Amino acid sequence: MNRAVVELVVEGLQGRHVFAHAHSAGVGHHGVRVVLSDGREALWDVDGAAGLEAQVMRDGVLVGYVPKIIGSEAFSLEETVEAIATAKYT
Repeated sequence: MNRAVVELVVEGLQGRHVFAHAHSAGVGHHGVRVVLSDGREALWDVDGAAGLEAQVMRDGVLVGYVPKIIGSEAFSLEETVEAIATAKYT
């Protein structure tokens, strides 16, 4: 996602009371950071690959993931917000 799209997704998530922020993962790589209630965080789309997937981290260590959501590379803004807001984190 580019920075402008990330900001729109974050705004949509915050409107749904999801604790989300823009996350920069290096030059030209932007994603969405979702803080989970148990102290973990999900980093969505920070690798620059097409489609939505997330790495679930605790204290900087990978503890889980959300696999790529099939068809998500063609999601609208609203579908992207819905997918992130309703994701199951394992």
